[in-house]
Amino acid sequence: MSIQMREYRNPNNGNLPLRVAKGHFATSHSHINYYVDLTMTKYCLPEAREAAIHLANRFKSTTVIDTILCLDGTEVIGACMASELSKTSLTSMNSNRPICVVTPEHTTGSQLLFRDNTAPMIHNKHVLILAASVSTGYTVLGAVEAIQYYGGNTVGICSILANIGECAGYPVISICDMSNLWPDYMSSASHECPLCKTGIKLDAMVNTYGISSF
Repeated sequence: MSIQMREYRNPNNGNLPLRVAKGHFATSHSHINYYVDLTMTKYCLPEAREAAIHLANRFKSTTVIDTILCLDGTEVIGACMASELSKTSLTSMNSNRPICVVTPEHTTGSQLLFRDNTAPMIHNKHVLILAASVSTGYTVLGAVEAIQYYGGNTVGICSILANIGECAGYPVISICDMSNLWPDYMSSASHECPLCKTGIKLDAMVNTYGISSF
């Protein structure tokens, strides 16, 4: 079955399109009724740069950042954010600052691991977590715990999409608030999913890599 995508203009950033499908989708942690395809935003430079500028502006004058920890394949956005944050500016706390952009390794138990060559980018550093989306907060919570374990200091959480405003005691700074864009947006545990309870079958499995239709 082919999933129909519709393109929306993001009211918070008109230059960043949203490609959205409505249906019944399963993630690794929940069931949702809207899927937003972030492939182009994560991997296409013009869209990645647009997202990066929007997010960087939320931190550049308030937060010292040594490292951007990229989750969900957001490395291109992270690199653009580092470039934007470190531009020479009287108003930026990171002007001319060397900012590292790092991706964690995932163990078989879904724990985050940093090897000896990347751990120094976390230890005693001010670390900003960048995710593609924050729905349940499960993945981001794991990142906060990993940063703490490796001796780093989490200074913020940001994402393209979010369904929650806070995680692990930190505000989640996002470009798009799913519940504001679509008031009927739903994210629930699989055993509590109202669509499942009414007998509506899943349309697809979705994760950070994309969508797989049934």
